[in-house]
Amino acid sequence: MPMAGKGMLLTSMDIAPADEADFNRWYDREHIAERVAIDGFIEARRYIAHDTAPKYLGLYSTARFADLDSPAYRTALANQTEWSLHNIARFRNMIRAVARITLSRGQGRGAWLGIVRIRPVAAARDRLRETLSALLDPADLAGIISMHLLESDPTLSKSLTDPPDRPNPGAADWFVLVDGTSAAAVAGIVETRLGPGLPTEAATRISAGIYALMWDLAKSDL
Repeated sequence: MPMAGKGMLLTSMDIAPADEADFNRWYDREHIAERVAIDGFIEARRYIAHDTAPKYLGLYSTARFADLDSPAYRTALANQTEWSLHNIARFRNMIRAVARITLSRGQGRGAWLGIVRIRPVAAARDRLRETLSALLDPADLAGIISMHLLESDPTLSKSLTDPPDRPNPGAADWFVLVDGTSAAAVAGIVETRLGPGLPTEAATRISAGIYALMWDLAKSDL
């Protein structure tokens, strides 16, 4: 089946080496389960960078896009635990995208994830989406399990560590996710299909890289 749900929260950050042990304990023993327990949240996944930055990546799926701005989620954000506040203050180079899953093709997920960040030209979004609809088909791609498009909401996509009034030119960026069974297979698609295959008049490719899955947690696991 395609990716579960209609909403996706994407967070990525670096952590100072001296703080990583506590950061990983917090993520693994509190944060993931706390977030998945929120009404509307379906699952969460943790990744570590293979050849990209920031070092850590988290993906949180929700049943509806509206669940990412629900009273339950806003309450959780406003009432972080002391352990959460301690670790959030340590985030560096944070990316936080609150997005709609507008395309999702294939079945399941792979151990390797390619992620391509693109900045659409506002007037060419429909054309870009049509192009990506044709590109994001894993059916005949060896080692590729599924492919997805996330379209960020510029109002909700705000870093937890930046001042509220800081400009965020990437708040409306899109992210393409490529799930695969090997780093080489994913890297090949990222660089061939999602490099020259993107129409330059419709989008700018901001970054691309590969992450390895650390673990995942579904609502049914709680």
